[in-house]
Amino acid sequence: MKLGWLMSPAGNHPAAWLHSRAALHGANDFAHYVKLVRKAEAAKFDFVFQADAAGARDGNMAALSRAPRFMNIWEPLSLLSALVGVTEKIGLAGTMSTSYYEPYNLARQYASLDHLSGGRAGWNVVTSAHPAGGYNFGRDGLEDHALRYERAREFVEICFGLWDSWDDDAFTLDRESGVYFDLDKMHYLRHKGTFFSVRGPLNIARAPQGRPVIIQAGGSEAGKELAAETAEVIFTRDASLEHARAFYADVKGRMARFGRAPDHLKIMAGLTTIVGRTAGEAEEKFDELQSMIHPVVGLEVLSEDLEGIDLSDLPLDQPIPRARIPATANRHKQFFDQIIRLIDEEHLTLRQLYLRYGAARGGDVIRGTASQVADYMEASFRGGVADGFMLAFSLVPDGLDDFIALVVPELQRRGLFRTEYEGTTLREHLGLLRPTSRYQATGASHLAAD
Repeated sequence: MKLGWLMSPAGNHPAAWLHSRAALHGANDFAHYVKLVRKAEAAKFDFVFQADAAGARDGNMAALSRAPRFMNIWEPLSLLSALVGVTEKIGLAGTMSTSYYEPYNLARQYASLDHLSGGRAGWNVVTSAHPAGGYNFGRDGLEDHALRYERAREFVEICFGLWDSWDDDAFTLDRESGVYFDLDKMHYLRHKGTFFSVRGPLNIARAPQGRPVIIQAGGSEAGKELAAETAEVIFTRDASLEHARAFYADVKGRMARFGRAPDHLKIMAGLTTIVGRTAGEAEEKFDELQSMIHPVVGLEVLSEDLEGIDLSDLPLDQPIPRARIPATANRHKQFFDQIIRLIDEEHLTLRQLYLRYGAARGGDVIRGTASQVADYMEASFRGGVADGFMLAFSLVPDGLDDFIALVVPELQRRGLFRTEYEGTTLREHLGLLRPTSRYQATGASHLAAD
C-alpha cells in the first residue's frame, strides 16, 4: 500500500494546537518541519503533502480566531523547495490552484521542483473552494463550480503540453559543434483556448519524471471525470466503506474511456489514526482532544463545508433543520455530501454532528492498538476501497511518532508496506509510469514558424 502524510505542524484536529504536547510555534518553524519529514522518510512514506488555501479564511471571525487552519500557513512550493535540501527520496507534493495561477508559471515552477528534487514532485490540482481566495485575485468571491472545472481542464491540458516542450535528449551540450540544443527537439505549444493563450515552450529541460505526479481530490461528477482523465493520485475521504468502495469502482471504471489502465491511478483514502498501547489508551487520547473543541469552532467547521450557512442561532442539542441546508454544493461537494449523509442517516444533534465531523472532517478517526489500526487498513486495501492512505494525525508529533513506531512495523510484518524505497522518484515509489512525450510518441515536430 501507498502512504502519504498530510503535513500539519500541530495536528489536523481543530483543537490540536491547544494540547500541551503540540508544537505551539511549529507553523513558522522550519526546523520543526525538517524533523517531522525526516521521520516520514525514515519510515519510507511515499510522500509528504502540503495543503493550501489562496487566502485567509473569512466567516465567523470569533470562531476562526480559535481555529488556525489555513490562517498561518506557508506557501507550498516555497516549503517543498526548502525540504529538497534536507531529504533524499521522499516525494514532495503540494497544492496550487487552477483558479488563481497562470499555467505557464505553474508548469515552470513544478518542473523546477522536479529537477531540484531529482524527480520527487507532485501537484495537487484544485479549483479552490472558498470565496476568500477570489477576493485576492480580482474575483467577486467563488466562481461557479462548472466554470472552475472547465478552466481546470484547460489549465491541466496546457501544463501537460508545456512539460513536453523539450524531448528528453533535446539538450545535446555539444562543445565540439557548439550546439547547445537540437532545434528539432523543441516544441511550441501554441494553445489558444477559452481561458488561456499560451505559446510556449518552457525555458527548462524536460523534468526527471516527465511531469510531476498529478494529484486531485474532487468528488463531484466534474471532479471524477477530470481525475479519470488526468489524475495519477486521488485523495478521498469517506466514513462509509460502502460509499468509498463505490467511489473507487466508479472512478477506476471511467478510465478506459480515456485510454488509461486502472493501475495508472492510485486512490488514497484519507485516514486519521490515534494509536495506543491499548485500545483504552487510544480512546483516552481521542476523548481529550474532543473535549477541547470549542462549540463556536465546531459550528464553523460545519458551516464552512455547508456553503457558509449561519448555524449560530440553532440549539446545540437538536438536529439541524433540513430546510436550513443548501440544495447543492458550490465549494467542496465531497465534504458537503458527507455532512448530508450524517444528518440524514444518523440523525445527529448539532453538537454530535460537529464533534463527529470536526474530528477528521467527515472521515472516521481510527483509534486502537497497532494491530487494530493495521486490520482496518488491510481490510480497506484488500477490499477495493483504496490503494493506499493519505494519513492525517490528530496530534503532532505524537500521532506521527506512534504510527511510525507501532503501525508501520505491523504493516511490514504483514507484507503490506515496503521496507526500502523501490527507486528515487515519486513515480517509482507509487508504481506509476513515466509519461512519454507526445512528440516523441508521434515523431511530430511543432517548430513551425511563428
